[in-house]
Amino acid sequence: MKNLVRKSLVAVGLMMSLSTFAGSTDFNLKDNDKNITNLRFENVRKGSTLIIKDLEGIVLYKEVIEKTGDYSKGFDLTSLPNGDYLFELDSELKIVVVPFKVNSSEVVFNKESEESIYKPVLIKKNQMVYVWKAESDQSSLSYKIYYADNYDFVLSERFEEMEEVSKAYDFSTAKKGNYVFVFESKGRKYTKIVKI
Repeated sequence: MKNLVRKSLVAVGLMMSLSTFAGSTDFNLKDNDKNITNLRFENVRKGSTLIIKDLEGIVLYKEVIEKTGDYSKGFDLTSLPNGDYLFELDSELKIVVVPFKVNSSEVVFNKESEESIYKPVLIKKNQMVYVWKAESDQSSLSYKIYYADNYDFVLSERFEEMEEVSKAYDFSTAKKGNYVFVFESKGRKYTKIVKI
């Protein structure tokens, strides 16, 4: 039991240290071109994905970030049709969502509606798999575990809003191979694969 608590604390520490990435967002217009909006994120991790999409979920732009550090790029968002859109910076542990509106070639960002959606943390150590989600996330979480070879259902869990998730699964007697964890939270799905 002490081991489980210690490993849970390690997971919490990992989550807190990594959650500082993509901590700040900034937007401004470049002086030399009033149609270019400069998007800037601080502390972005390599491998994160920047997406521009409409509210229907149609992806209009997608870029994989190639180096860790600050990210800055200019976009001509005035060429988009009038409507509501989202910038999403999708990293391993969270998604930063920045809504904006295009209206008559004017771009307006809604900083008050900017949000961070924290993904659950999954850690494998030997034959143990740990799932963790902070209570402060304030969103419900459900997940299903499948054996990947034939997609046999293994287990299902559901946690309500404001409920901290800290689960440990012992796979030492389980069939060897890949297991798929399919998480659902805030209307989004995340898939992670663990090899046992």
